[in-house]
Amino acid sequence: MAVSRPSLRERLAAKRASDTGEVATSEGLWYVLHTYSGYENKVKRSIENRVDALDLGDRVFEVVVPTQEEIEIRNSQRHTVQRKVFPGYVLVRMEMDDDTWYALRNTPGVTGFVNVNNKPVPLSEAEVQSILKGMAAEAPKVKMSFQLGDTVRITDGPFADFRGEIDEINQEKGKIKVLVSFFGRETPVELDFLQAEKET
Repeated sequence: MAVSRPSLRERLAAKRASDTGEVATSEGLWYVLHTYSGYENKVKRSIENRVDALDLGDRVFEVVVPTQEEIEIRNSQRHTVQRKVFPGYVLVRMEMDDDTWYALRNTPGVTGFVNVNNKPVPLSEAEVQSILKGMAAEAPKVKMSFQLGDTVRITDGPFADFRGEIDEINQEKGKIKVLVSFFGRETPVELDFLQAEKET
């Protein structure tokens, strides 16, 4: 029985597992594919399947949809979601030749390579390092729908069921300051995003 070569997905997993700190990109150059918005992950899977099917694994090394983790608050629950950093774009580390260009360019959902004068242009090493480090390094951002002046109902803690107006928003810490009325005086109360919900 012939021993099969590891698939692109397995090689990428092994490469990611062995990477620590500095992202090494030894083989190939990074190119950017333009895709239909919302099809980035589908295009990534299609490219990986196509590379395996056409045996291009020795020339197409890695396919990345740049994402960052974001914490979304829905129904007072934290949900971690992957937000695309560059919607409509997929990064591919590859050796550019007629076969690889044709295979990737004609993947369903791809509209073309980012190019100058119809010639695909690779990203510089600095741009690649910046994008890949940005994906790994940043702590998840909290995505919330609060705005200054919104009226909120406090859902948790000693002030549960009190209502107040948002006076301050601290995105980094995931906190809001709400002015709550006690005995005719407005008192600022600091809350976690999860401790309040917007009044509709």
